[in-house]
Amino acid sequence: MIITSFSALPPMAFLMGLSPMELFSHGGPIMWPIAAVSFLTLAVVSERTMFLIRESRKRKPEMVTKILEKIEANDAEGALALGKASGDYISRVLVYALEHKEHAPSNAFTRAANLELTRFQQGMATLDTCITAAPLLGLLGTVTGMMGTFGALGEADIGASAGKITGGVGEALIATAAGLVIALIALFPYNILSAHIELAKHNIADASHAFDLIAKKQRQGAESGV
Repeated sequence: MIITSFSALPPMAFLMGLSPMELFSHGGPIMWPIAAVSFLTLAVVSERTMFLIRESRKRKPEMVTKILEKIEANDAEGALALGKASGDYISRVLVYALEHKEHAPSNAFTRAANLELTRFQQGMATLDTCITAAPLLGLLGTVTGMMGTFGALGEADIGASAGKITGGVGEALIATAAGLVIALIALFPYNILSAHIELAKHNIADASHAFDLIAKKQRQGAESGV
C-alpha cells in the first residue's frame, strides 16, 4: 500500500491530462507539507505492521496456559523458566509479575501490562495526527489557491489574468483532493492497527483475570491451612 500524496496523483493526473509531477507542481507550495505528512504516515504504518507481524509470530497462547498452570501449582521457578523462554507478550507480563513479588501481584501485573500496551500503542498518536492534518492541509491549499484566484480577479485585465485564475482554482482542487485521499487511505490501516491493540488489551485482560483467580485460590488455601 502506498500511502503518499503521489498515490493520488496518477488517477487525478489522468483526469486532468497532466503528468503526476506536473499535477504535484500545480498543487502549489502546500503540496510539500502534504507529501511530508504522507511519507510520515507510510513510515508509521510500515513500522507498526512489521511490529504486529513479529508479535503475532511470537504469540503462543498454549505457553501462557502452561505458565498459569505452573503458577497454580506453586511452581514459580518453572513458570519463570517457561515465561523467559517465550517471546509472547502475555508471558512477559506474567514473568514481570512473578519477578516482583515484593509488590502486590495485581499491581505488578498491571504495571507490566501497561508497559506492553505502550509498545502496542506507539506511533498511533502520530498516525491519528496525520489523518487529521492531511485534509486540513488540503483545505489550507484550497484557501491559498482561492486567494490567488481572487487576487487575479482584482487585476484590471481579466483576460490576461485568465491563467492565474485557472491556476488558483486548480491549485485549490489538487491540494484538497490530495489531502482527502491521504486521509482516506490512512484511515484503513489505522482502524486495523486499532483493532489489534484492542485484541492485545483483551488478551491481557483474560490473563489478568486468570492470574487474579489463581492468587485468590492460593490465599484461600493458605488461610484454610492455618
